[in-house]
Amino acid sequence: MVAPEFLKWLNQPKDLVWLDVGCGTGALSGTILELNHPRQLTGIDPAERYIGFAQEHFKNDARVSFRVGNAQSLNIDGNSIDVVVSGLILNFIEDVNKALAEFKRVCRSGAVIGAYVWDYAGKMEMMRHFWDAAVSLFKDAREKDEGVRFPICNPRVLTQLFQSAGLHNIETAFIDVPTEFKNFADFWEPFLSGQAPAPGYCRSLSEEARQTLKEMIYQSLPIEKDGSIHLIARAIAVKAVKE
Repeated sequence: MVAPEFLKWLNQPKDLVWLDVGCGTGALSGTILELNHPRQLTGIDPAERYIGFAQEHFKNDARVSFRVGNAQSLNIDGNSIDVVVSGLILNFIEDVNKALAEFKRVCRSGAVIGAYVWDYAGKMEMMRHFWDAAVSLFKDAREKDEGVRFPICNPRVLTQLFQSAGLHNIETAFIDVPTEFKNFADFWEPFLSGQAPAPGYCRSLSEEARQTLKEMIYQSLPIEKDGSIHLIARAIAVKAVKE
């Protein structure tokens, strides 16, 4: 749900050459194809299974190609891209400065570089309800909290990183999208998957500790009379220009 708002904010014309770094299974790439009508789009991700899924899903669209690759060492010609985007992955890159240098290298003069990350420390409300409860209960939870682990997820830090990369006309924005759950079970189920930091931490707890955490989170949530839960997921977006 963030992708269309992010692309609207980037405000790029049709028929450009795009690069989606950390494309995963192609969610942002698919939105680019639908809304921005690129001349060419390349998606890069280090996970072979994600790339395999994207290749199969978009196999009938000649405008797009996907390849396995690393954000810190892009196998892309220099001065060849009009728009570089990266959705929800900057905080997972080992050396962000090196990645931004690569983003800049592959861009033509005047190209736009844009990215977005979750506001883990602020209005990513689903995660904040989880970690605020976990930190209040367990001593080891704070070091696992994405709001602490990922200080890059902050408009000021993102601006500084893009400035350090020698980029210009830097702007940031908040993108808020609704996250609605039909009931508490619907909210709680993702935390049992074991995938990603919060579910992984949840699964690591004993059954008793997990139940205590579950009850505290339940008490903290704004549950409507019909049992539904309406929260906000906030992304922090940043964009800049290569001169």
